[in-house]
Amino acid sequence: MIELRSDTFTLPSPAMIRAMSEAELGDDVYGEDPTVRALEERSAELLGKRAACLMPSGTMANLASIMVHAPRGSKMLVGAESDIYIYEAAGATVCGAVMYEPVPHQADGTLALADLERGFPDDPTDEQFALPSLICLENTQNRCGGVALPQSYLREVREFATARDVPVHLDGARLFNAATALGVKAAEIAQYADSVQFCLSKGLSAPIGSMVAGDEEFVRRVRRVRKMLGGGMRQAGVIAAAGLMALDNIGRLHEDHAHARRLAEGLAGVDGIDIDPGAVQTNIVMFRVTDTRFTWQTFVEAVGRHGLALAELGHGRLRAVTHSGVRAQDVDEAVAIIRRVLTNGENA
Repeated sequence: MIELRSDTFTLPSPAMIRAMSEAELGDDVYGEDPTVRALEERSAELLGKRAACLMPSGTMANLASIMVHAPRGSKMLVGAESDIYIYEAAGATVCGAVMYEPVPHQADGTLALADLERGFPDDPTDEQFALPSLICLENTQNRCGGVALPQSYLREVREFATARDVPVHLDGARLFNAATALGVKAAEIAQYADSVQFCLSKGLSAPIGSMVAGDEEFVRRVRRVRKMLGGGMRQAGVIAAAGLMALDNIGRLHEDHAHARRLAEGLAGVDGIDIDPGAVQTNIVMFRVTDTRFTWQTFVEAVGRHGLALAELGHGRLRAVTHSGVRAQDVDEAVAIIRRVLTNGENA
């Protein structure tokens, strides 16, 4: 099966598995796992932050960050197409009593400052209104096609938030994809946010885990929330060892981006596919099936029978994600399968 549903399907390399089996271990809840400490220090350094904390998942990492930043009964401004708003089970409301206020996304993945401004009441002393306590951004922006937010925009949001005394949290699940696409270090992106989370288990190809980074007091409070949510792990160095190896291989992400462009350019030549290859910036390719013989569901089923796994990601669009388990020949075969199915119809 050519697996293009998500980069969460990446598998650890033999070297990564060997590092996990040989990791020096301790009890991380006591702060005594040396491999976890090494990963946290390395992550903080890469992001230009003072401290970092290993989390079981990106969802918990975002949730813990929100619960530290946002008081109960306040609201956070978050993108209407963001993973935090759509795919994280309303955790901030359920666990933190924090209200979501969705802000429309622009095509380039940004939230217009004018739309963010509308989230702030004209009279903050009016007790009828929940007050904004946090702005959440996502970089890369998944449902906008894996786009990297411009540095100039991040600077504008930082200035906007500072003027209103509101922190910024960056959901950087694919932060290093954004850095690769922009040709900058991750710290240059992270500098505009008070806190950042990134996933080890997507394009970085580790099997488990995400990191949260910020200042020392923020991370201390995140650790308390992590414990409350059940995320305190014991000999977590087995996870951290894979994470350290993942951070040693960030440079390979450009291969995933090249494969995504190759896929998009191939699909652009297939009748019945609507795609803009120029919109592909990282490892995510979004497209539509315009052949009226298919719904997106029947198309996914048809290509699946030929060994290609795709998924829908909102508004009837299909998403293909390249990663370390996808080679150039897999990309070419994926295009061939799609062309064959659209040529032969549902009976292909």
